[in-house]
Amino acid sequence: MKKDITIIGAGLVGSLLSIYLSRKEYNVKVFERRADMRKERINAGRSINLALSDRGIKSLEEVGIMDEIRKICIAMHGRRIHNADGSTAFQAYGKAGQFINSVSREELNKKLLDFAEHQGVEIYFDHKCEFIDWQTNTITFEIQDAETRMLNSELIFGADGAYSAARLQHHLQHDRFQYSQYYIDFGYKELTIAAHKDGSFQMEKNALHIWPRGNYMLIALPNIDGSFTCTLFFPFDGDPSFASLNTKKKVKAFFEKTFSDVVPMLPTLEDDFFTNPTSSLVTVKCYPWIREDKFALIGDAAHAIVPFFGQGMNCGFEDCSVLNSLMEKHKDWSTILAEYQWLRKPDGDAIAELALNNFIEMRDKVADPKFLLQKKIESRLHEKYPDKWIPAYSQVTFSPQIRYLEALERGQKQETIMKQVMQIENIDQLWDNDELHQDIISRLKM
Repeated sequence: MKKDITIIGAGLVGSLLSIYLSRKEYNVKVFERRADMRKERINAGRSINLALSDRGIKSLEEVGIMDEIRKICIAMHGRRIHNADGSTAFQAYGKAGQFINSVSREELNKKLLDFAEHQGVEIYFDHKCEFIDWQTNTITFEIQDAETRMLNSELIFGADGAYSAARLQHHLQHDRFQYSQYYIDFGYKELTIAAHKDGSFQMEKNALHIWPRGNYMLIALPNIDGSFTCTLFFPFDGDPSFASLNTKKKVKAFFEKTFSDVVPMLPTLEDDFFTNPTSSLVTVKCYPWIREDKFALIGDAAHAIVPFFGQGMNCGFEDCSVLNSLMEKHKDWSTILAEYQWLRKPDGDAIAELALNNFIEMRDKVADPKFLLQKKIESRLHEKYPDKWIPAYSQVTFSPQIRYLEALERGQKQETIMKQVMQIENIDQLWDNDELHQDIISRLKM
């Protein structure tokens, strides 16, 4: 007898999970506190464009919808670095033919909702989770004007994001629940570079653009309509900061000095800067994620991370894929959920650490000649010894067979070796020496 399953949250992960489950002939209902984004605009000015990479693609291919999703993706083969002196440089993400995909969060979510409904999933909007009675697995939803709806479900998934109401109910009624949240001292603000009047792009289309400026940065990802979604990652306090840029005149002066090549492409900069919200960036860790065979957290509700490795969505999609493989392996949900938690909790913690570390790389190091030389050496090592030396970025982004935890541990070992290598005298002249490369590979075994 198939369980009736309820998913709280109709975002990216909740929608994809519903597709997986409905394909296995479960009766699936999804409840979302917000309105239907296909009918009205929500979260305007808050959407960091997504970087869909191999882990997420694998999941979308498993449910047979990646071909349709490709229609709303733009390939990004590397980073286009915009230096303060006006020069630019291109840094490939991986080997020839490897790329990540820029995709609109809103457009992807709409597609997933459509696919879910086509699969027979029932989706209810404007339903806010207020309370869960764990004795009976009954959820109380607030609908409108204090009206409520109660629903009993054999299995509940909390897929309602970093500020999960389902997680809160789990937390409040669990005597040993562990929870931590960590906000970095930086927020983000969305800006938009419009397309040319003929719909063409104002910058190179197939790249993620970065303006690294030491303590902060601006990035831009392409959209299928010819525009770019820009995100300023910036300190909340200090000088400069969101707090110090408190007038349109200061904003304009700061951008003209710091991002001079972008200003002509942002004609409504000052208005957008004060109209669009300033949002925070949080890392969430918690445990346990499950309750017997009755409940599990998934996606950001279980492991919210900062966006600097482009893995938040990919990690959540991989949760769904792992859960799907466990449904193939086991028949009872107690075993499925226990093994899901055992496998994914260490990976969620690992990608959280990797994402925080990558922020420093993106804002501080991508314009540093010594850092670029290190990456050049690592790229050559990967070319010569593809099975022995895989750059950390490639492990995370292009190698779904490598767990996040393994990528973190291997990446840390490789970084320790490279720190020693970069201290070698005349390394800028010796970097392509075969003996040096053999020595580096031999250190992996130590």
